[in-house]
Amino acid sequence: MQQLKSAIAGAQILFVAFGAMVLVPLLTGLNPALALLGAGCGTLLFQLLTRRKVPIFLGSSFAFIAPIIYAIQEWGLPSTMFGLFAAGFMYFVFAAIIKWRGLEAVHKLLPPVVIGPVIMVIGLSVAGAASQMAMGFSGDKQVIEYGSSLILAGFSFAVTVIVSVFGSKMMKLIPILIGVASGYLLALAMGLVDLSGIINAPWFAVPHFETPQVNWQAALFMLPVAIAPAIEHIGGVMAIGNVTGKDYAKDPGLDKTLAGDGLGVCVAGLIGGPPVTTYGEVTGAVMITKNSNPVIMTWAAVFAICMAFFGKFNAFLASIPLPVMGGIMILLFGTIASLGLKTLIDAKVDLMKPRNLVIVSSVLTTGVGGMIIKVGTLSFAGVGLCAVLAIALNMLLPDSEDSVESIH
Repeated sequence: MQQLKSAIAGAQILFVAFGAMVLVPLLTGLNPALALLGAGCGTLLFQLLTRRKVPIFLGSSFAFIAPIIYAIQEWGLPSTMFGLFAAGFMYFVFAAIIKWRGLEAVHKLLPPVVIGPVIMVIGLSVAGAASQMAMGFSGDKQVIEYGSSLILAGFSFAVTVIVSVFGSKMMKLIPILIGVASGYLLALAMGLVDLSGIINAPWFAVPHFETPQVNWQAALFMLPVAIAPAIEHIGGVMAIGNVTGKDYAKDPGLDKTLAGDGLGVCVAGLIGGPPVTTYGEVTGAVMITKNSNPVIMTWAAVFAICMAFFGKFNAFLASIPLPVMGGIMILLFGTIASLGLKTLIDAKVDLMKPRNLVIVSSVLTTGVGGMIIKVGTLSFAGVGLCAVLAIALNMLLPDSEDSVESIH
C-alpha cells in the first residue's frame, strides 16, 4: 500500500515537471523522448551519488535553450551533444571548489553582479525566436497563416498568464502545461493540427539515438553556459532544504549534489537530450503536498523513462503547432530575464557604482547584441562569452565605494 502511495505521488511529481521538461526539446528541435529518458536517468544517477537523501527531480534546463539553438545551427546536432556532455564537467569543477575551499569561494568568483546579467542574457538572447514562432515563422518561412498564428499565440499566452496569476495552488505549479493544452485544443478547433503523425505512430517506439561527435569548439562554447544552472542548483538545494527543514549542504553535501547533477547533464548530453537541472516547481509540489520522501522522485524518474518509449505520445508532442509554443515562450523567456533582474535586486547590487554598471552593461550589450569573438578556428558567443566577460571584469575591476556620479 505504501509503495502504491509513493508511485501515485511520483506520478504527480512527473505531471508537475512535465510541461517544462518537454518544452525545452520542442523549442530546440531535440527529441522529447530523449529529454524524458535523460531526466529519468539523470535523476536516478543523482540519487545514487547522494544516497537518495535529497527529494529533487532533475528536468530539462532552460538555461541551455539559446546555446543549443545556436550550436545546432553552427556545428550540427552530434557536435552539440558533445558540447552538452562537456558542460556537465563544470559542475564537477564547482563540486571540487566547494569541497576544497567551501561555498564562499564560489560566491566570491560568481557574485550576483555576475550571475544576474548572465541569466538575463539567457532569456533575452532568444526573445526573437519567441516572437517569430508566435507569428507562425519557422526560420524565414511562414508555416502557419499570420492571423491564425497571432490568435493561437495570444490565446496560449493569455491562458498561461491567467493560471499563473489567478489559478489555485496546484494549478500554479503547471501553468505551462495548461497553457499548451488550451492552445492545442483551440488549434484543433481551428483545423491547424495534423493528426496523421499520431495515427501512424506505433504505441511502443525506441527513441532514435544520435552518436556524439568530438568538437572542442562546441565544448568550449557550452562550458561557461553551465555556470548559471550550476549556481541555480545550489539555490535549488538550499530551497528544498528550507521546505523539509534539513541541511542538505552538510548531508550529503553540496559537492555530492553538484556532482550528481553534473553526471545527469553528461548522460543527458550523450544520449541527445537537453541538460538537466533541479526543478523549482517540484520543490513547490513538495511544499504543498508535504511529502518529501526521496522515493517519490525515484518513481517519477521511472515513469519518465517509461514515457520515453511511448511512440504515440511523442508523435502527439511533435504535432503541437508552432504559435502555441511561441505564445508560451514570450512569457517564459521574459520570466528567465526577470529572474536575472531579481538576482540583482535581492542582492541589492548598487548600479550607481561604476564597476557594477560596467559589468551589467557590457554583459547585456554583448549578449543581446550577438557579439562573437573568434580566436583562430574557435569562436565565443552568447551566454558563454557573457559569463567569461562578467567573471573577468569582476576580478579585474577594483571594488571602490565611488558612485557613478564620479565618472561624469
